[in-house]
Amino acid sequence: MTDSRHFVACNGRAVPLHPTGTEGEYVAGVRFRAWQPPECLHPTIAVHAPLIFDIVDGWNNRSLGGCAYHVTHPGGRHFEKVPVNAYEAESRRLPDSSRLATRPGR
Repeated sequence: MTDSRHFVACNGRAVPLHPTGTEGEYVAGVRFRAWQPPECLHPTIAVHAPLIFDIVDGWNNRSLGGCAYHVTHPGGRHFEKVPVNAYEAESRRLPDSSRLATRPGR
């Protein structure tokens, strides 16, 4: 990734990346609203889900690829019980993100 050329975007907005101290490694944080309860602190702010992340080539103004993060299961599944072990918890998290959510292009 070239600093002046490439950037990460979340739902169309550039995400500021911060270096970790390791060459070529960066971190970022994204604050988002997952759901909107009937009574909340900011009722006019809408839900931001799903989060669509893109790696963008700024020189050509094109997306090179990306992924999506779904707050809930994309198929609407709801789990009644907590996971019994780490393997079950991981299997529940895997469907929350998908690599094929975006297409390269403008």
